[in-house]
Amino acid sequence: MLSRNSPLALPEDTGEEVAFFSQAATFRRLWPSIADRLNEVFDDGKFSHGAQVAALERELAAYTGAGFVLGVNSGTDALVLLLRACGLRPGDGVLVPAYSFVATASSVVLAGGRPQFVDVEPASYAMDPAALERAITPESRMVMPTHLFHAQADMAAIGAIAERHGLTLVEDSAEGIGMRQRGVHAGLHGRGGVLSFFPSKTLGAIGDAGAVLTDDPAVAATVGALRHHGRYGRTLAHFPGIANETALPGVNSKMDDFQAAVLRAKLPDLDGAIERRAALAAAYTERLRDVPGVRRLPEPHSEGPGERGVFYVYLVEVERRDALAAHLAARGIGTETYYPRSLHRQPCFAELGYGQGAFPVAEAASRHALALPFHPDLTDDQVRRVCEAVAAFYRAGGGR
Repeated sequence: MLSRNSPLALPEDTGEEVAFFSQAATFRRLWPSIADRLNEVFDDGKFSHGAQVAALERELAAYTGAGFVLGVNSGTDALVLLLRACGLRPGDGVLVPAYSFVATASSVVLAGGRPQFVDVEPASYAMDPAALERAITPESRMVMPTHLFHAQADMAAIGAIAERHGLTLVEDSAEGIGMRQRGVHAGLHGRGGVLSFFPSKTLGAIGDAGAVLTDDPAVAATVGALRHHGRYGRTLAHFPGIANETALPGVNSKMDDFQAAVLRAKLPDLDGAIERRAALAAAYTERLRDVPGVRRLPEPHSEGPGERGVFYVYLVEVERRDALAAHLAARGIGTETYYPRSLHRQPCFAELGYGQGAFPVAEAASRHALALPFHPDLTDDQVRRVCEAVAAFYRAGGGR
C-alpha cells in the first residue's frame, strides 16, 4: 500500500531553471488524497474500467453538466470514438481548423473521414466562422471546431452555420475543461465533445486518459460500446434496453483506474487551479505588454453570466520566435512551439492538396507563436524571471 506520508521523490524548485510544465508541488500538496484513492484501487482489485472510473464519470458529469461522461484511454481516442458514434461514414468531410494539434485532424482519418481545413481567427486561434462558411463543400458532413489555449471558438456562430448547412456539430474540447460559453460547458454545444487528461492539461492525470461528453443518449451508448470491443457491458446500467452483446466493431479504450483515481483526487482542486492560472496569465500580460518584439498577447476573457474562459497555455506571438526560444533555453527556461507547422502543411495530409498560403492566419501563427512556462505550480518569481529574459532578448537586438 502507498503511504500518505511518503510522496514520490519530486524535485524542488532550485530557483535556477523554470520548467515549461511541472506538477511537483501539486503532487506534494495533494499526495494524501491521491494515495488514499490509489489505495482504493488496490483494495478493490480492479485496475481498468472499474469503480474509480465510474465514480469519475459521475463527478465529471456533475462538474460539466453533461448528461453522460464516458472515460476512455486518451483524448485522441475520445475524438475517434465520438466521430464514429455520431455517424461519420467513409470519405465524409469533417471541417477542422488548420491550426491545432495533429490529433484534431488525424482523428478524422482514423474514424474514416476526410479532413477539410478552415483558417482560424488571429486572437483566439479558433475556427473562423466566416472562413468556415467558405470551406463547406457537398462532401462536408460534420464540423469540429477546437478550443485552443485559453478561449473557445464562437459556438453561436459556428452552430448557426452548421444548422443552416445540415452539418453535425461536434467539438474538439480536449483543452476545454472548465470553459463555459452562454452557460454551456465546452463540448456540449452540439452532439458531443471530449476532454483530454494528458498530464499537462488543466486537469491532468499521470499518464494518458480522456473522456467523451454528450447529452445524447444514442451517442453515449455507442461510445460506451466502442470503447469496450463493441460490447455494451456496463453501459447497460444507463441503457437497459440494449442487449449485452458485441454489436459493432470496437476497440480497447477503457480508462485505467489508477488514472481515474488521480483525477478524482485532483478534481476538487480544479477551480482553484483555474483561478491560479488566471492570475499567472494576468501577471505575464502586465510584464510583457510593452516589450518590443512581442507581437500579440492573449486577449482577456469575456466576463459576464455564463461566460468562463480558462488559460490552459499562455501563448504569445513574437518576432524571431526560434531565436527567442533558444535564448530562453540557454537560461534554463522551457518553452513549447504550438505549432511549428500548420496542419495542412503536415506531410501526412499532403494528399489533401492544400498549398502554402491557403490559410494565412494559421501559417502566421505557426511562424510566430511560442508558449511560455505555465502551470499552477509556477511561482510569481519565476514569471518575473521569464519576462525579464524575454525583454532582455529584445533589448539586445534579438528582434532584428
